Amino acid sequence: MAPNRLLLVSYPRTASNLLLQILSLKDQPNVLANDHGGYFFMRAFMVAAQESRTYRPFDQWTPEECKEVQTTFQECMDAMEEYSERAQKQGKMLVTKEHAFWLCNPMAFSRMIHGTNGEHDDLFRVQIPAAYGPSQTYSPNNQTVFSDEYLRTWRMAFIIRHPALVFPSFYRAMLKMVAANVLMKDELPGVLETNMSLQWTRMLYDWGMENSDPESQPLLLDAHDVIHNPEVVIRFCERVGLDPNALKFEWEKKADANAEPAPEQRAVPDQRVSIQTEGARAIMLGSLAGSSGVLKDKAPTHIDVAVESSKWKKELGEEAALLLEKTVLAAMPDYEYLKKRRVRL
Repeated sequence: MAPNRLLLVSYPRTASNLLLQILSLKDQPNVLANDHGGYFFMRAFMVAAQESRTYRPFDQWTPEECKEVQTTFQECMDAMEEYSERAQKQGKMLVTKEHAFWLCNPMAFSRMIHGTNGEHDDLFRVQIPAAYGPSQTYSPNNQTVFSDEYLRTWRMAFIIRHPALVFPSFYRAMLKMVAANVLMKDELPGVLETNMSLQWTRMLYDWGMENSDPESQPLLLDAHDVIHNPEVVIRFCERVGLDPNALKFEWEKKADANAEPAPEQRAVPDQRVSIQTEGARAIMLGSLAGSSGVLKDKAPTHIDVAVESSKWKKELGEEAALLLEKTVLAAMPDYEYLKKRRVRL
């Protein structure tokens, strides 16, 4: 039996919020979603990223930091499960969107950056409700805080986009967050390194292909198709159990769409995550909020990384251009691998 809840896995600037706008979850008769269409684990990642924690080796974490991060992941898990139970009681499908690395065990970043082993992974794994069974296993492609058994209860879908479009857009957004004190400057390197990679998406996709029945295997959307080929989105809806008749490709532009978050003074620890979260949402949703429909000019058909790199150098400086070119080229094999497996007509 196919799982009756959908986990849409994205990474920043993939037009995933545009996809949610098109899917119009609030108008889907058989769907329950929260006000943000997911993002249950945004707070967990932001807590883990504070003070450059995800960029530091584990032996530089304090016991208090470990406890705070583990507790936040558990709270996010509990909130998502509460929605899941509500959906089940209503006979609806829970739909939630999360970035792939938000679900990752913080020690996965330590392995990527410092080459450490997995001896501390258990510290951050969430407690799975007893209803999902007594066993908890973690296969190699599962770098999340969830057990294999828990992940198998979700239908997965993924949205990807060309790294040469995604990473520069993300870099600009992070500079805005630093300027607004949403992100501290010394936290920027760790956030860039963990975010500007497709390995988390590819591993979770491969895990899904290895651990699902034929009728519930993961589906992949490319943002280019979402923007240029509405028929692909319709087919995606039909395959995951959403109502194509509820789709919206045009909407009303918000009056305050271009408002930037006001710069904040550095907040005390218990307030900072809330300020970060709202400031981050305002910045990351700015383009979508200022639109009244799908903007096709933001999705070029042909992308030459060398040409793009020369543009980055003029706009952002040589150091940033070199970083972007390096990360884009490193991500291209994962992108091409995933793109070949996307939903097509």
